[in-house]
Amino acid sequence: MNDSRLWTAPGGAAAAGTPLAPDAESAAQPLTQLGLRRLRLIDRPLLAIVVALLLFGLVTVFSASTPLAIDSYQDATAFLKRQLVWLLVGAAAGLTASSIDYRIWQRWSVVGLMGSIGLLLLMLPFGHASNGSQRWAVASMGGGSIQPSEVAKLAVIIYLADWLSSKREEIRDITMGLIPFSLIIGLVCGLIVLEKHLSTAVLIAVVASWMFFTAGAHLGQMLAVGGLAGGVAALLVAIEPYRMKRITGFLDPLADRFGSGYQIDLSIRSFVGGSLSGLGLGRGELKQRLPAAHTDAIFAVIGEELGLLGALVVLALFSFLVWRGLKIAAGAPDRFSCLLATGITCWIASQALLNMAVATGSIPPTGISLPLISYGGSNLVTTMLGIGILMSVSRRTDLTQSTLYAHLDLRRGQRRARLSRAHRARRIGP
Repeated sequence: MNDSRLWTAPGGAAAAGTPLAPDAESAAQPLTQLGLRRLRLIDRPLLAIVVALLLFGLVTVFSASTPLAIDSYQDATAFLKRQLVWLLVGAAAGLTASSIDYRIWQRWSVVGLMGSIGLLLLMLPFGHASNGSQRWAVASMGGGSIQPSEVAKLAVIIYLADWLSSKREEIRDITMGLIPFSLIIGLVCGLIVLEKHLSTAVLIAVVASWMFFTAGAHLGQMLAVGGLAGGVAALLVAIEPYRMKRITGFLDPLADRFGSGYQIDLSIRSFVGGSLSGLGLGRGELKQRLPAAHTDAIFAVIGEELGLLGALVVLALFSFLVWRGLKIAAGAPDRFSCLLATGITCWIASQALLNMAVATGSIPPTGISLPLISYGGSNLVTTMLGIGILMSVSRRTDLTQSTLYAHLDLRRGQRRARLSRAHRARRIGP
């Protein structure tokens, strides 16, 4: 018999089919011999998928950046070399994070958030402009740069996991849950908008909302605030001419093929030219004209050189990564780790989905890179650090007892049951 147990809600109503994994009593006790053995193990399926994406990214970055590297540096491997340096930094960060107890991040969550807010404030007067946004240039990394907004993504996730895990049923109280949550996210997103990074601000808001919902927030309150936030985002688009040009270019790219619709037109033509199997690595032609071919538009390069099959392989790899992350979250040993794993997984999933949507012309250009594949140091390092934290959670999770499904009974009295209720009911962990 499966040793997972059903959580019973107050009044005897059970969240049908929602398992507790691992066993709450054993999780509250010192690690057993089985737990110690599991602690030493790396989540091999997750590691394999991350390595596959990283290797895929290196090959694609080299292919997509070759024309620009030759024109700018007379060295076809210039961007590949820089990406390798950042990959080594990210690997060190990820391996370190995977080997330490994830609860350490809970102790430093406030410091991390305050530090990221401080960096965002510092960039307003002192940041170096790059691609229309404020960045902190780091000359020692070969002319690369670090975006504080990338650091803020992970800092917000860690802080929210800590804050939300302490609220339990209070999260549904508007004064204890929604208002503080809105102020925190509003402050961070507002600073990022001032740095001309509206797409990153939207991404952080989306990930934070998923975490808020997972923690048990009131759905009606979330919809009301979401509508208000959507109105603010629309206003921010309307008051900036370059954002409005992206919208008009998206709605009719052929009307201004060499202006506002240039990127979307070339991206779509890349997929059309690649057909089913692609033109072959290094043989793409449109990448020489495609803006940001090795960063934001790298998925279009994949579509041209590897075709629909190559694009589907990338989509499958990300789908497996997301499935694994949610499985880890479903079996996490405490509320903090559940929310932490959920946030990291939703971050990677949302960012990858946004990038692919832009490349296929499904949404206007956003300036969001493809995690683990696009060229760029700050995003690569922070993403690998986040995955390292996810692996740390998986070390303390019995994935054999983790079931990734939820049951929602819409009958009277059961409308609030969802997957996170099991974690909200537990009284284990620090």
